[in-house]
Amino acid sequence: MIVKAIVVTLHLHEAKSLKDKRQVLKSLLDQVRRKFNVSIAEVGEQDSHRMAVLGIACVSNSDRHADQSLDTVVRLIENQVDADIVSVERW
Repeated sequence: MIVKAIVVTLHLHEAKSLKDKRQVLKSLLDQVRRKFNVSIAEVGEQDSHRMAVLGIACVSNSDRHADQSLDTVVRLIENQVDADIVSVERW
């Protein structure tokens, strides 16, 4: 069993309040959960309306498959959310 995780830090452009941020993140988290077999949650910067920290984990029987799945999730985040990816930390 292989467990891989990443932490993605985002700078949100359009969020003017925590309510805006929650709306954007809820949509993104639901979409990622639906499309991919990964766990995803907001794990930091909950009080900031411009920053978001997402933890994403994948369990697989293949190291390569887990890495590919997480890379695909990062690409989806880049394409779906009006935000800059500040950092991606791999675990």
